[in-house]
Amino acid sequence: MGMKAKVALGAVVGIVVIGAVSANAGSDGKDGGSGGGDKGSSASAEHESGGRKGSGGSGDAKKADAKAEEKKAAFGGDGEYQVGTDVKPGTYRTTGNDDGMCYWERAKDASGELDSLLANDNVSGTSYVTIKPTDKLFKSSGCEDWEAVDPKAKGTPASSMDGDGGMFKVGTDIAPGTYRSAGNADDSCYWERTKDAGHGLDSIIANNNVTGTAVVTISPSDAYFKTNDCGTWKKA
Repeated sequence: MGMKAKVALGAVVGIVVIGAVSANAGSDGKDGGSGGGDKGSSASAEHESGGRKGSGGSGDAKKADAKAEEKKAAFGGDGEYQVGTDVKPGTYRTTGNDDGMCYWERAKDASGELDSLLANDNVSGTSYVTIKPTDKLFKSSGCEDWEAVDPKAKGTPASSMDGDGGMFKVGTDIAPGTYRSAGNADDSCYWERTKDAGHGLDSIIANNNVTGTAVVTISPSDAYFKTNDCGTWKKA
């Protein structure tokens, strides 16, 4: 597998975006099928996975299991997918990326040129991304399979998270509140609060690079919290 260079269109480690808050920040942040916008964990989101219905016979169970297996992976972690043909617009999640080689990209065409890039990221742990109906191509390389996120899914939010776990869905993976991360030896610790999973600059509510102890308040209106190279976060 060749090296993948990240072209920074969204938040980048080493750059702090200031003044990204809007009056309606978070209003469109919860996952919608074709919503807007932007890296495991002691809790995880529940996703569209099919499952058994009722208490039918073994034939019904087998069909339900087959349906669940079919829905588990929406598309593979390696490939280029045409939006609307190979992959439907919506929000997707990849988990278990522990080698730093997962890279994804949303593009407005298939030219492969720099100006076709809409958003991208290198992933550690988990990533969520919303593919818009106006996107033309989604590229994924070195990632675990992507699964569709059910916008109505509920989970049991945790009160702590891996500081290098990637993205956590607020209210599902992680509970809102004030969190503290200690022992960050240099400014490689990066955190980000976002209003959606589009990964653009307009997705960012706030972010920071931290040395030492980091403290951040995650609002109930935030959609996601992203963390890389930080110590474990614990709710105060």
